[in-house]
Amino acid sequence: MNIQGRDLNLLRLFDLLYRLRSLSAAAKELMISQPALSHRLAKLRHEFDDPLFVRAPRGLTPTPLAHTLAPQIGALMAQLEQFYQQSDASDFLHSQELLRLYTTDYMEQHLLPGLLATLEQQAPKVQLVTHPTTGELPKEALQQGRCDLAIAGFYQDLPQSFYQQALWQDEFVVLADRDNPILAGKMSLQAYLDCPHLVTTLTGDLDGLVDKALRRQNRQRRVVAGLSSFMTPPLMLVNQPFVLTCLASLAQRAVAANPQLAIYPCPIELAPVQIVQIWHERTHRDPLRRWLRAQLKAQAE
Repeated sequence: MNIQGRDLNLLRLFDLLYRLRSLSAAAKELMISQPALSHRLAKLRHEFDDPLFVRAPRGLTPTPLAHTLAPQIGALMAQLEQFYQQSDASDFLHSQELLRLYTTDYMEQHLLPGLLATLEQQAPKVQLVTHPTTGELPKEALQQGRCDLAIAGFYQDLPQSFYQQALWQDEFVVLADRDNPILAGKMSLQAYLDCPHLVTTLTGDLDGLVDKALRRQNRQRRVVAGLSSFMTPPLMLVNQPFVLTCLASLAQRAVAANPQLAIYPCPIELAPVQIVQIWHERTHRDPLRRWLRAQLKAQAE
């Protein structure tokens, strides 16, 4: 028997009639008239070449073939019901999915506490995995589905098949020990250059925005270490002469955790950084991932 040309809606009619044993109750459930239901029942009987349900003193009684078919058709209906429940976009918060986010350790600390609390409350079956970004847009991972969202402030040359949304804008400041002997509580360009510098580098390159800006003034700083983390360098400033040029929000978090640190204005002109979240068109309309982006936007504000 070939499925082509078969009316699968008739299986639902069979399931209802077998459970309800009533033409009127089945018609009410399907929201159709009894003549329309009788027409469908005639097609159902023709499909199986059997009466299937015959009139009895109290409603309908199934034929032997109907009793034989009922367990299989009931199981099919249950599977279809489960399938459509899982596919229902309005129920996406109850789906069991794994979301993958490429970002930095600072963005993890800044955004994830609130996001994880929201996930636990509203989408408890959803799991989140973060991956370290390497300084470049994870284009292939986004295209192939290994990444749902990338968040940073340094991605460039966005392809046309990608979307982006600004989360917030951040200024550069200088972070140092409050008793840094070179600064002596004041920030000047010369004092800044006299200090040894720590930098965050995700690629191993020590020539960053600060160095390019200094070269335009025929100046140069001395970088003593490049670290692969945004959160570790502030820890190394305490009781040391080092300085760190970083985002203001990161510096504020570091000072709140360690009052021995102090924030100074950056003595060179640097353009503010736009922190953005980026996704591929393949997930643009997905309801769960749209919800995730909205939650992250709310956490950033």
